[in-house]
Amino acid sequence: MLNIAVVGTGGIAAAHLAGYAAFPEQCRVVALHDVVASRAHDTKATSGLDDADVVGYEELLAREDVDLVSVCTPPSSHRYLTVDLLRSGKNVLVEKPMAPSVADCDEMLAAAREAGKLLSVVAQNRFRNDLAAVKETIDSGLLGPVSHARVDSAWWRGTPYYDLDWRGTWQSEGGGPTLNHAIHHIDLLLWMLGRPERVTAVMTNAWHDNSEVEDLSVALLEWERTIATLTASVVHHGEQQAFAVQGRDAAVAQPWSVAAESAQPNGFPARGGNAELVAAIERLAADRVPLVHEGHTGQLGDVVAAIVAGRAPAITGEDGRRTVEVVTAVYQAAIERRPVDLPLDPASPWYTGEALLARAPRYHEKTGAVASQEGVVSLGGSPAPHAPHAPHTPHATTSEEHTR
Repeated sequence: MLNIAVVGTGGIAAAHLAGYAAFPEQCRVVALHDVVASRAHDTKATSGLDDADVVGYEELLAREDVDLVSVCTPPSSHRYLTVDLLRSGKNVLVEKPMAPSVADCDEMLAAAREAGKLLSVVAQNRFRNDLAAVKETIDSGLLGPVSHARVDSAWWRGTPYYDLDWRGTWQSEGGGPTLNHAIHHIDLLLWMLGRPERVTAVMTNAWHDNSEVEDLSVALLEWERTIATLTASVVHHGEQQAFAVQGRDAAVAQPWSVAAESAQPNGFPARGGNAELVAAIERLAADRVPLVHEGHTGQLGDVVAAIVAGRAPAITGEDGRRTVEVVTAVYQAAIERRPVDLPLDPASPWYTGEALLARAPRYHEKTGAVASQEGVVSLGGSPAPHAPHAPHTPHATTSEEHTR
């Protein structure tokens, strides 16, 4: 039985607590910490955690009975919390984004190595049956070499969204939707295609006039023979997400669709396409063994199992670092108005985060600074129909839900 603690008891903590509750024979939550103690007490009461203690930070570090800590706080605090907790002998699962800079990520990774403890970063969309079907189709080779991926991380947030005290500044939030919404989509791209070689990007703040950070970016990610287009936005009405992969022989996408053309002698598409290949891809998706648990619950279950088995988790700290590196390259490319090669040079001020804070445009002055907000956290727009073997899972699980 693993003992769990949760640091930061705002909105996203509920997903962690629900996830741990799905494995009552493997783990139990024994401690909660929040800089606002009353919030931790409220979470304890509403979650039915009668046996959990609300503790101070130093008390949590000193506790020797805590095996794993979920860090559910704003991005600017991830590095120091994670490093402290690892050095105190605890395994750590940290919410995304892993940290605002690649240098911060590397410090966290070093602390995990030195402590001999597990470090995982939340990327729960890998634990979705629909997206796992896309991944398995790519890996099967049925698509042929991938030529293009179109990824739309398309959200809509009203102006009050950036009134929350930690949102809307480069210093506290680390960026806009490129970092805090699209990071899941970037993780999926890296999971499926590997790290790109080059990034080109543009960004703007279209109409959130109470925020320093961007509310829209468009990036091109280049591999040797593959190009991906990535839109990161909180200005898209309808919030229609898309993850579409075009291969030489066929295409697959979520919301689920499969297409495969065949050529006439003149090269134009033949009527009906390649029905045999479409059927083969549909069979592959239909025959895959579905995940028992999806989303946060799936990832938390994997982390708990990894600690018990002494193995690496499915999503490692290195995975989290790679996504932050790509986000950093998007910001650098947009601000410097030039392509940026990967990997980033550790000697670069972009690697340390200094260049972003020094050179990022302050589109508007942040005018709101409320500690909490009323209203429900709504997740995504109306989904397109899915095939029976690819059941719909809401597309929204990004850090805008961290109403900490």
